[in-house]
Amino acid sequence: MQLARVIGTVVATVKNDSLEGRKLLVVQSLDANLQPQGKPLVALDAIGAGTGELVFWCRGKEASFPFKREDTPTDCTIVAIVDSESHVTNNGKGRRK
Repeated sequence: MQLARVIGTVVATVKNDSLEGRKLLVVQSLDANLQPQGKPLVALDAIGAGTGELVFWCRGKEASFPFKREDTPTDCTIVAIVDSESHVTNNGKGRRK
């Protein structure tokens, strides 16, 4: 899993039938200091995330685990919402050791 921020939404007029009713969101990967790294990706939302939220996402075969794998074509899925940035920042405040 990797940390990211949701920075936008995707509108698809045509998509695979198994993706009907599912949100596609644009995520920007972040480093340990919550600074952007790499290029944004499109991710399938498995949990109801929204723009601006801090999330965990995964790629590869694990991305299909929240769904029926044979029915959901995804390679990038949002799997968790982080409730507080203080839990993940690298500055030591609010972080358990």
